[in-house]
Amino acid sequence: MYPNLYYAFKDLFNIELGFLHFVNSFGFFVAIAFLTAAYLLYKELERKEKEGRIGFTTQKVVIGKPASTTELVINFIWGFLFGYKIIGLFIADKSQVADPQAFIFSIQGNLLTGLIAGALFAYTKYAEKKKQALPSPKEEMRKVWPKDRVGDMLMLAALFGFLGAKLFHNFENWDEFVQDPIGSLFSFSGLTFYGGLICAGIAIYYYSRKHKFSFRELCDAIAPALIIAYAIGRIGCQVSGDGDWGIVNAAYVNTPDGKVVKADSATAMASIEKNINYYYRQFRDTSAVQVQKKFVEAPSFLPTWMVAYNFPNNVISEGVKLEGCEGEQYCSQLPMPVFPTAFYETIMGFIIFLILWAIRKRVKIAGMLFAIYLILNGLERFTIEKIRVNNKMHLLGFNPTQAEVISLSLVVIGLVLAFVLWKRKDQNVTATKK
Repeated sequence: MYPNLYYAFKDLFNIELGFLHFVNSFGFFVAIAFLTAAYLLYKELERKEKEGRIGFTTQKVVIGKPASTTELVINFIWGFLFGYKIIGLFIADKSQVADPQAFIFSIQGNLLTGLIAGALFAYTKYAEKKKQALPSPKEEMRKVWPKDRVGDMLMLAALFGFLGAKLFHNFENWDEFVQDPIGSLFSFSGLTFYGGLICAGIAIYYYSRKHKFSFRELCDAIAPALIIAYAIGRIGCQVSGDGDWGIVNAAYVNTPDGKVVKADSATAMASIEKNINYYYRQFRDTSAVQVQKKFVEAPSFLPTWMVAYNFPNNVISEGVKLEGCEGEQYCSQLPMPVFPTAFYETIMGFIIFLILWAIRKRVKIAGMLFAIYLILNGLERFTIEKIRVNNKMHLLGFNPTQAEVISLSLVVIGLVLAFVLWKRKDQNVTATKK
């Protein structure tokens, strides 16, 4: 496992770069996911504009006006935060930044670098505006296309997506939240994708209505971007070991130094029983029989980790002590190998992306591609939940997980949406600015 990029570079390239301790592996892949999604969304919106499927709005802008006090203050604040926290993180004493996330969310920082960076950001805005200044500022109307708003939509989706993902995760894991509400809210681990999707979707809907462009066409444009971002984000889950893993694969057991080896059922059950305190603490399982598990051996042509992995050195320090790991922050492995569900979701996510990308130009009914995305995404997640660790709910006599309920709902919504759009296809083929 690579909790941050320091461990990745050390293991893969035998290079030790201390500052990479501050680059969380999961966060790195999330950033790549957002950038990839933004690029694909921009290209799709651009294509739809050329085809006349989505329109523009006009906006009044003032040309040649010097920087306002508000602009300078805002830029100073952003610069100050960057210098105080980010630059401060790199130059702080090592003991202060053993946990970079705790440092970022604390009041600690470097005041001098904050003031310098704040002044530099403010001056940059001042100089930029001064260079563009005119003797007499003038107003003009400009066309603003949806693709020009991708940056705004990305920031909005990131903010509300993160908040929604945290809220849904904490609702699903209420006992953990009650024990440590502050830690649960500000930790970058523990994110529920569907919570992020729902909250970000609501925010983007209101944004599209405010700026008067077709929400259905936007949904179609964003569908491939959403699923590829999901797939890339799951790479971060797998690489860092952020808790997104499956149930026990009892065809294997761990060795004390972190290796995974085949075992018979008796040996596996004995190993589970030996670690029953862990399973009780996590899932309230009181015996080896209760622990969720399957017995699946990897085919000879596949590496063992594809069906059984113990996530050594995982970023959330989950599990039991890893033998021979001393003096490191991340020294835990799961007591039994589990199914690497994040890896499976990455594969399925890329497959769904290729399907959507291949048919996107052939689907002419606005909103239909998004309906297909909802169906495929829901089916993917509902399937993976069968071997994924998640808390169960009590609902109408059944015990589904939160993700099973939401994913099944997405399939139903997708089917209903596809049916309605098909029935109204004559109205939707040319639907723009609605």
